[in-house]
Amino acid sequence: MQDYKKLDVWKKAHLLALDAYSDSAKHLREHEGWALRDQIRRAAISIPSNIAEGAGRGSNLDFRRFLFHSLGSANELEYDLLLARDLGLLPVPLHEKRGREIAEVRRMLSGLIARLTSSVRAV
Repeated sequence: MQDYKKLDVWKKAHLLALDAYSDSAKHLREHEGWALRDQIRRAAISIPSNIAEGAGRGSNLDFRRFLFHSLGSANELEYDLLLARDLGLLPVPLHEKRGREIAEVRRMLSGLIARLTSSVRAV
């Protein structure tokens, strides 16, 4: 078990969740954007939430499984933001910025998953 708040990937994912939550409140206010707004929020919140939950589990194998859930949520968020952009609900520059942030979080998650996979195999 480890303190998830000390993990750089959790810190970046937390900031991404805050930004995505704020973006959705600002840009998806109209009735047609409500369902997508909620989906974006759920996906964004799921990334750091799964990191936190996995860090509290008893083994690296469990932690790794939750990191894969975070990775899936990052992909889901990426698509949700793409859809919002293509529907004209999210400005292109903001979509591009969030896309870079998501890519960074995915890269960090993949690195941590690889390290945990190595440690699981070494046991």
